[in-house]
Amino acid sequence: MATLIEGSVGILPPGALGVSFFYYLTGELTQLDGQVYFLERQDSASSQVLKESGEIAIATPLGIKSLPTDLLLKPDLLTCSRSGFLPEVVLICPNPDQLLGVITTVVELLVQIYEQGQLLQPFIPLPFLVLCSNGIYFQRFRQIFIEKIEEATLFGRLPDLWPAIIPQIISRFLRGVTIQTGLREGSGAKTLYRPGPKGRTQIAGGDATSRERCSQVLATRGGWFEQAPNSSATRLEFDKALVNLTCNLLGQLLAINSKGDFHALIVAEILKSSLETQIYELSYRVFQVGQMVKVYSLEEDFQVIFNQLIETCKAHASHIPSSVQWVDMKLRLGTLEPQMTPTEAWLVEPLIRYAKASGLQDTANYFEKLKGELIEKLTLARNRSLRSA
Repeated sequence: MATLIEGSVGILPPGALGVSFFYYLTGELTQLDGQVYFLERQDSASSQVLKESGEIAIATPLGIKSLPTDLLLKPDLLTCSRSGFLPEVVLICPNPDQLLGVITTVVELLVQIYEQGQLLQPFIPLPFLVLCSNGIYFQRFRQIFIEKIEEATLFGRLPDLWPAIIPQIISRFLRGVTIQTGLREGSGAKTLYRPGPKGRTQIAGGDATSRERCSQVLATRGGWFEQAPNSSATRLEFDKALVNLTCNLLGQLLAINSKGDFHALIVAEILKSSLETQIYELSYRVFQVGQMVKVYSLEEDFQVIFNQLIETCKAHASHIPSSVQWVDMKLRLGTLEPQMTPTEAWLVEPLIRYAKASGLQDTANYFEKLKGELIEKLTLARNRSLRSA
């Protein structure tokens, strides 16, 4: 029988963002009381490497601290449940293209809870599930989550959960839109994690009770987590998309020159190198699509949103954007492919789809062109790397 451990937090998986969350939720590694830990993602090769290495190396102001994985890395959610415990909150932080697998695991967890006779009880031992990966995807994945539950019902693995149980489950499906940063250096057993400055994470989605409890648990642990001003996860996703596209997409375009040479730029260099008109147009195109899908009102002042974007970027001036880090790592490993990172794919593709559905063909063409330019630059960098090998 699975039990939710009150006040506990599972972070899935241990990656750059997840380690940064861990760092601040443990009082900068001073409160290692077993209530905050990492969770394996099912069939994850990186988790296996971490277990074999025996430690997680984290850079702190006092030097590098190596923590034993046997104390900090728990199995996947299904194994935890079979062992009789589950965290109250799960921060889900993989690449966006890995979220579907996590959602599939959660549905399997529901089946397991049902088989244990706990799904139809007044209290369901299902953690608060906070999706923290970058991208515009929450509404889509929530719908996929419901569809997978319905599929399990169709095949007799779950009972009919309407009308009482489904709302309880979906109320625990939340979105954490974060400006928390982190840096990953190296790979495999030699990976070193560098948490960025403490950044705010806003909790949206679910219901008010879930958002409040989730924020309370995380804030009590010392993290910068708070409820969003309103429950709209998609509004927050669009706001964050402005930052991600400015720093990550434009950052990659600027980090790779016309010959394919790569230089890992920090945010301050990206802002300095970018023409303000480039950032302004990119931001306005996102804003324009946002108005059509009702996340921004027709009366909203774009200039206010643009100014907030610039201030947010400046607050992280010394950070190397995650996608620029990703290109750097892939080049060093010799595995760079001419395709968008998952972060950009889960921003640009939804924007193209929404623009086309809204009749904004010119805006859809703009994002298609940006996508083409990025792939062209990545191709140049890959070819340059192969010639130098």
